Parts: sequence; C-alpha cells; structure tokens
Amino acid sequence: QVQVSESGGGSVQPGGSLMLSCTASERDFSTYAMGWFRQAPGKEREFVAGLSWTETGTYYADSVKGRFTIARENDKNTVTLQMNNLKPEDTAIYYCGTEAYWGKWLPGQEYDVWGQGTQVTVSS
Repeated sequence: QVQVSESGGGSVQPGGSLMLSCTASERDFSTYAMGWFRQAPGKEREFVAGLSWTETGTYYADSVKGRFTIARENDKNTVTLQMNNLKPEDTAIYYCGTEAYWGKWLPGQEYDVWGQGTQVTVSS
C-alpha cells in the first residue's frame, strides 16, 4: 500500500511562513487526490487544502484561503503546502493524506492513507 510522509514543520512567529512537503512512496501517484488536514489540541482534525484526482481541482478551507497554497510536483511525487501570514490559530499537527483508490476522494473528505504528521507552531 502507498505510504506518505511529511516534512517541513517548525516554529514561526505570527506573520511568518513555512512550507510543508508530502511525498508518496509510489512513483505513479501523481494523479491521485492528495492534501492536508490539521488537528489542534483538544479539537477534531479538520480539512486544510486538497488537490483532486482531476487536473484542475484545488480546494481550501475558508480559514486559510488567500494565505495557503497547495501544489503538486509530479516529477517528485510530492505535494507542497506553502503557508504565509501564519496566525497563532494555525498551530496544529498537520497531516498529509491521499486516497487509496483513484477517483474516489471528494473535497473535504478524510483520506484513506495518512502520514505521521508534522508540528506547526505559531507563537510570538
């Protein structure tokens, strides 16, 4: 089964930027839906951003629109999440996910396969 792994978390001051990366283990995974969820302490995991299995489908949570950008690097089987103008409420563990079977994911749905998560902390 495909595996995904995240990197790029860390600590930053409000207004700062971070880029998260997620790499899938299978080389032909470039067209599968992939994206990001996050979970803050004491809260449920929530959708952040995702790329559909279609070529043009890109989705964002309202709370991150205009600040976060998700992109796919097909030659690296990697999806990145560029996070700008970070706020303290963005503090969470960020999880990368992907669908196990092509063409099944719908925007906002939880994924079938998850990474281990990476911590993002925004604090002054």
